Amino acid sequence: MKTVERIFQAVLFEVIVLCIIVPASVVIGGFDTGKMLVVGIGLSLFAMVWNYAYNIMFDKLMGFNRLERGSALRITHAIGFELGMVVIALPAMAFYLNITWLGAAILEAGFLIFILIYTLVFNLVYDKYQPYKILFSNKKSQ
Repeated sequence: MKTVERIFQAVLFEVIVLCIIVPASVVIGGFDTGKMLVVGIGLSLFAMVWNYAYNIMFDKLMGFNRLERGSALRITHAIGFELGMVVIALPAMAFYLNITWLGAAILEAGFLIFILIYTLVFNLVYDKYQPYKILFSNKKSQ
């Protein structure tokens, strides 16, 4: 996958997740729509930047041959990424939403569970239908 498609995939992933998480947080948690939109966009932007930086750091530490990585290393990679997200998300949500750390932890736990399932489904659907190739193919109509 080329860089431009990776950017497309990341932005599509985050836009869809925002369209689900913001309304769900408002309905389930009773949070203000505007505040949840700010939190969602902020965390989405951080997630994209963090993902890029984290993967570069991880590759330098663990080697660039990603095809030879076993399950244990992949699990370590995923946990490390999510821990980095939590370190930023918890204080940001507690402060901005004016909720307790426990409330922020519960909200973050809900996000994590959703994101794990969503990521699996999104990537399966993305790989099957390849929307970037469909939308930006250079093939001419016949």
